[in-house]
Amino acid sequence: MSEPFYKDKKVLVTGGTGFVGTHIVQELLKHGARIRVPIHNRPLLIEDNSIETVEADLAQPDDCLLATRDVDFVFHAAGVVTGAGVTALESMSAIAANLILTSRILEAAWASEVKRVLLFSSSTGYPVADYPIKEEEFWSGPTHRSYFGYGWMRRYLERLAEYVVSKSDMKIAIVRPTAVYGRFDNFDPVRAHVIPALILKAVERISPYEVWGTGDEVRDFLHVQDLARGCLLMLEKYAECDPVNIGYGEVVTIGQIVRLILRAADYADAEVVFDASKPTAIPFRMVDTSKARTLLGFEHEMSLEEGLRDTVEWYRRQEVEISL
Repeated sequence: MSEPFYKDKKVLVTGGTGFVGTHIVQELLKHGARIRVPIHNRPLLIEDNSIETVEADLAQPDDCLLATRDVDFVFHAAGVVTGAGVTALESMSAIAANLILTSRILEAAWASEVKRVLLFSSSTGYPVADYPIKEEEFWSGPTHRSYFGYGWMRRYLERLAEYVVSKSDMKIAIVRPTAVYGRFDNFDPVRAHVIPALILKAVERISPYEVWGTGDEVRDFLHVQDLARGCLLMLEKYAECDPVNIGYGEVVTIGQIVRLILRAADYADAEVVFDASKPTAIPFRMVDTSKARTLLGFEHEMSLEEGLRDTVEWYRRQEVEISL
């Protein structure tokens, strides 16, 4: 029997103090990896003797070289995401940050002779479609107008990965995740995405319970633990610079999400008000996940109801700890 792929490998997880990165770190620990996490603005959320931390600002080339030194693999989860309510100027800041961080990490990984890197693209780069969209349709039309800046930035990062692969011996895996939620998400009421924003209002029993949009918007929501597991499979089995959708594989309306969250938060009698005048993104988004099933054997393990209940319970515990 061959040795497990990640056992005793030195793996850098950029963004390892953040939402997705924390879950990738937890998943790598299960596989016996030796993990390095750069620390800059946020503390590490988990402790384990297999985790090494290094002070590093990944916008700086020298710090990126320090972080990637003697590393086998890199999961690049550092970056900035935006929600529907942010300003155009804030979106520009996120675009610039992601371009800089990713280009610096790729340059450093190349110089440090890292064997494999996993990069995140995004379903925001897809054109408008009212069906499960396939990977090969990514470039078949413009992005939805609400994703014009952010979606094209993710498109460019895929091209940047292609350039690095064409000029080096490094292998790159590219994941296109759908909307992700779960523990350690951003529950800031100004910057939170839809699920943490709705959970926050439900736990705090806000009345009326306002929901942006009509409630008919359709999404594919994946629990972050499933995303982390899919990422490890991707780097191991398909680091071919050929993007793969990682998603739940089923859709749900925002209205249905609201009902599940209110039930999990014991607030089913909330006075729900949908406000169609507030900003929302694309009305329908679902990705085809057959490629992930075929190449990786990936299927979601956490049901939507179970995942939302787990996230609500986790957030409640954080609220209690803060108040003590």
